[in-house]
Formats: sequence, C-alpha cells, structure tokens
Amino acid sequence: MQAGTLSRRAVLRGGAAVLGGLFIGIELPAGRARADEPQAAGAALSAFVHVPAQGRVSLIMPAVEMGQGVYTSQAMCMAEELDVGLDQIEAIHAPPDREHYGHPIFYVQATGGSTTTMAWTEPLRRAGATARAMLVAAAAAEWSVPTSELVTARGVITHPGSGRAQRYGDVADRAARMPTPADVPLKSPEQFRLIGTRARRIDTPDKVVGKAVYGIDVRLPGMTFAALTASPVLGGKVEHVDEAPALAMPGVRQVVVLDDIVAVVADNTWIAEQALRALDIAWSPGANAALDQAQLWADTETAATGPGVTVRKEGDATGKLAAGALVEAAYELPFLAHTSLETQNCTLHVHDGACEIWVGTQVPGYAQAGAAQVLGIPPEKVTVHNHLIGGGFGGRLEAGPIVTATRIAQKVAGPVKVIWSREQDIRQDMFRPLYHNRLKARIENDRITAWHHRVTGPSILARWLPPAFKDGIDSDAIDGAAEPPYALGDMLVEYVRHENGVPFSFWRGVGPNSTVFSVESFLDLIARKSGADPVALRRGLLQKNPRARAVLDAAAAKAGWGTPLAASAFGARRGRGVALMHAFGSLLACVAEVAVTDGGDVRVTKVVVAADIGRIINPDTVVAQVEGGVVFGIATVLHNRITFAGGRVEQTNFNDYRLLRINEMPTIEVELMASTEKSGGIGEPGTVIVQPAVANAVFAATGVQLTRMPLDASLIARSV
Repeated sequence: MQAGTLSRRAVLRGGAAVLGGLFIGIELPAGRARADEPQAAGAALSAFVHVPAQGRVSLIMPAVEMGQGVYTSQAMCMAEELDVGLDQIEAIHAPPDREHYGHPIFYVQATGGSTTTMAWTEPLRRAGATARAMLVAAAAAEWSVPTSELVTARGVITHPGSGRAQRYGDVADRAARMPTPADVPLKSPEQFRLIGTRARRIDTPDKVVGKAVYGIDVRLPGMTFAALTASPVLGGKVEHVDEAPALAMPGVRQVVVLDDIVAVVADNTWIAEQALRALDIAWSPGANAALDQAQLWADTETAATGPGVTVRKEGDATGKLAAGALVEAAYELPFLAHTSLETQNCTLHVHDGACEIWVGTQVPGYAQAGAAQVLGIPPEKVTVHNHLIGGGFGGRLEAGPIVTATRIAQKVAGPVKVIWSREQDIRQDMFRPLYHNRLKARIENDRITAWHHRVTGPSILARWLPPAFKDGIDSDAIDGAAEPPYALGDMLVEYVRHENGVPFSFWRGVGPNSTVFSVESFLDLIARKSGADPVALRRGLLQKNPRARAVLDAAAAKAGWGTPLAASAFGARRGRGVALMHAFGSLLACVAEVAVTDGGDVRVTKVVVAADIGRIINPDTVVAQVEGGVVFGIATVLHNRITFAGGRVEQTNFNDYRLLRINEMPTIEVELMASTEKSGGIGEPGTVIVQPAVANAVFAATGVQLTRMPLDASLIARSV
C-alpha cells in the first residue's frame, strides 16, 4: 500500500464555502487501473471528514458497508484521532468518484479483498488528526493561548487554565481558514480510547428496528417492478416471445424483450413473477448447448499438463523431484454461486437524458460507467445512490446486473425496480472459478526437501484489474501458493491460465480458497504417509516463522489437540483436522472436529480458530467475521457446487445449493492474538481456513482425503 499524505489541497474550501464548517481529505497518488474509469491528473482527495457548525461529524466512507462492519471500524479510526464519540458521527457512502475515493491499493473505487482496514486505517486516522489540529489551532488563536494548553474530548475544546470551552462546531468555520499542517503526529497505542475496544456497531440499531435501507428496500412514487429471465442455456438468445398471456394478467404493464433477456413490468414483484412464468419463450441455445461438467473438469485437467508460467523458483525442485521419494496429489475446486441473502436488484429512473440508480454495490464507479455506456450519456449524468448491501461475497464487485437493469429501465416510463428471483440469481451468476491444483513433494529423512505447486484456472484479474495481471500471472489465483508460511525446501510454483467460457468473478476467500485448501490438504497427506502428527509436521516447517507457529500453537492448545475426542450421537467415527494460512495480511490457524456416520454423512461439531491479524480495530467485528466466514466455508466443503449439463446450470435454489442449517451449526471458538503488526484483513480468511481443516478432520476420521469439493458421502461410506 502507498499511504496517503495530507497537504493544503486536503481542505476542500469549495465544500466549506457551500455548507460551512471544516472539510478534510486524504491526498492519494494518481493512477488508473481500468479504462472504464476516468483518468485523474495529479493527486486527489479522499475519505472526507466534515465538521459542521451544527450537528454530527460526517464521515464520507470510502468503503461500502455490506455486513462486515466498516461503518464502525472506519468511523473508529477517524474518531480516535478527532476525539469524538461514535455516537457523534454520521457515516455516508461515497458517491461514484474514483479520483476522490479510489482505493489506495487497487486504484479503483471498490470494496473487497479484505483490504478496507489495510487501505484506510492510516488515511482516516490522519484525516481525523489533521481536523483536530486545525480546530485546536482555531480555538487557540481566538483565545490567544498556545495549542499545547488545550485539550479535546467528545468534540469539545477546553482550556483548563481559564475554564473556557467551545464545541468543534463553534470554531469549524474559522478552522477551515487555518493553514493545513503538513505532518500531524498520530496517537500512540497507549493513548487509544476507541481503537482496540469492543465498540457497538453504529449501524446495528437501525437494522434491529427495520430502519436500515438496503437496495432492495427502495420505494419511489410511481415505481413499477420488473422480473426477468435469461436463457436456461448459458449465453442463449431470444428467438420468439408470445407476450399475450402475460399482458392479459391484471397489474401487468409491459413485456420487455431484449436479445438475451425477457422481463415483465408490473405493479408488484409477485405479479411480475407470475406473468413471467406465463410467457411462452423460445430460446436459441447457441454454442454452449453441449457444455458439460465432466468435460469442463477434463479440459482443466488437460490444461494443467500444458505449459505454465513460473511464479516462484528457488533451487532445483524439478531435479530433486525427479530423484524419487515423491508424494503427489491433485485437488480440484468447483464453480460456486454467491447466494447472498439479498438477491441482485437495482432501481432506476431514466428520464430527460439522465439516469438515477438506487442500488447496493461494491463498485459504484463501475455501476455509473456501465449505465452511462448503455444509455449513451456522460457518466456525470448518472447519479448512483449507494445503499447497504445484504451480502456481497464478491458478487457485487461486478456491474453486470446494473447494466442489465439499465437496458430494461431505458424501455420503461418512470422508475422501475428490477429484481432477480433466487433461481435467476443463481443461474445468471458469475461464478467462483473452477480450479485445479497439482502438488509434488520430495521427502528425505522426514523432511520436505523439494516442492512443486501448479495452479490451473482462469484469470479474474486479467479482466477486472488488468495491471494486477503481469507477465501472464494472476496474483490472486496464486495467492497462498507463491508464499506459503512454511519452509519447503527447493520450490517451484507455476500458474497455468485456462479459460473455459463460463462467466466467473471473485468469491469470498478469492484465490487462497484454492491454494490454501490444496497446500493444507497435501501437508496432511504427507503427514499420513510419513507417520507424522499433522501439527508436529507443520511446527517443524515453521522454525523460521515464529509468528505463524505461535498462531498454530494457540489453535492446537485451545482445541485440545492430541486429547481423546468425546463420543458424538451423530456418528461413531471422529476426527480432528488442522490448517494454517497466511493471506490478506493475516495469519489464522484452525482446528475442526467432525463426526461421520457409516453412511458417509459428516457433521462438523466444533471449530477453533486462532487469528493474528495485526492491530485490531474492533475485536467484536473480527470475531463476527471469523464466525460468519467459518459458516460460509463449512457449507462449501460439505454441500456446494455449481455444475453444468447441456449448457444449463443444474442448481436452482437452496434445496440443491445448500446453506448451513441451524441443526448443522458447530460450536465456534475464536482466539484473537495480541499483535502490534500492521492490521490485516478478516472478511475472507474464516471461509478459507475452515475448509481444509474440515477436510483434514474427515481424512483423520475415515482415511478418505477430499480431492474434489464438496465431500462425497458415497466415497466416505465405502471406507467403512
């Protein structure tokens, strides 16, 4: 990360002139990562803080709230240095504006990859500290006293010597005219009063009483509702539509027919869905009519044997592996859907050469640009009102649904809300990619002396963030493989890019889902073949990584590694599995316990996670993210996959694409490690780390190693 710095440009005098008070921002390096965002010249301001003459301090948030708690954590960083309470802050989503709110790491306006805390903690702290310094300077000038004699607390400046006091708002206008200090010191950790505390989330009260507004909650006067369907065959086109049955139904306004989408516009969603089902639609399946899951797997496996790009090479792994004492395995991960609780939706009003959009999106700039391109109008004619998101998981890092909704809305008079049904949300998704990992290792005297890891799969970054796709390497796809936490002897890591024609996008846990699962599963295979304890094997590989070893030891101790497992009423076969990861700037270790029936059904009974994520902003948020990620990951390893037959997605709803159910919930224990390291991410890691831990627990209980997700009960049953 290239940290932002403050300068005189950081005071938005234009904004202060209009609204009054003090505006503070962060100066970020210019750059452009995608051609569909405007090029910025020079530096730009970001993460604005507005201290008004009256009312609460406004934080215009650079990141989007989608349940991960950034409303609160971002506010805590700014409030810590500004010396205000969280109850004195109003959090506002930033408008589409890459120049002012672009991500310091991605150079695009996006929220994802567990990077919000890494990217924005220091800039927001500096913004708060600078605002406080200018407010104090204004009060000191008015009272003719040194700034060193003034103290601040909860938005009030006090001069203890004279007893005088003023609210921040009282001096905000004067502060806006003060020189902007070049380098304001930040608080030391022992001075923190908010950072590191279990602060209550500032968005929770409105959510509890139903006041919070998600994109799907938007209501506008005169609004209609649209339900849509696409070809059941991937990429199919519309041949013919008999609109009469739908138009004859009360409450139906119109049928919109595009080349690849059919939508019904009605007075409410229920009528629109019923009318959509009444339509007689003939589809042309196109080139994907023969798309088949078995062939997709076979093509990927074939690609994995072809030429690849060297990601990392140390020593002569190829030569050593050719000498024998070889352990080898391949691990495969399927397509997955995002299945957020809030299905894709978008409300639009296209009128008078402009467009307004109400939506919850992780990429407001891409949403604006996509709608503008469809309508043939300048981006500044598109206003995006961003809302809370009812689950993103990477699915709302794509603007495709907003583009589709715009294509429908431009044919509708007045505002219209376009809503995807659960079935369409799954079948029209852009899926987690299918990955193939092949690993080889040489074992000599119970030591790993050579290691080869080859990752095969498509490249998300080549499309989504081209600068991150360098020299034929997708840095996300190989994350977790290129720099594992272990000492593995001579190393060769390779990447094979293989595109299979299925639309794909980021999915919670991104690249490490594939690589960490494969590395950790492979280590357990090595442990079994060499007769080693899985934890002891890993400890031996971490002699030069004490931070990672401490996390592993903490998880093992908390889980009672090595002690007998209690009997379970669910199944007689019991097992513990362990896994360790270093990704997203964080270290996590996980121990999972499972019970297995003779029929091959698996129940995860307990999960213990130890996490060193560097300096923690809000421990409650960290624990919640780990717990949520664990639940997400368990459903993945036990149940879920997207498969194709005849070009069609075979899964339709939660009956055949399972979420974890209440009776399947394990006990989850999370231990947070004290750390002074730089803050890492936590939204993704819980999902990543639990999958290999569960798979390794099943391996311990049954002797069957999972090499293709999800678990296959029939294989486990045959192991009895």
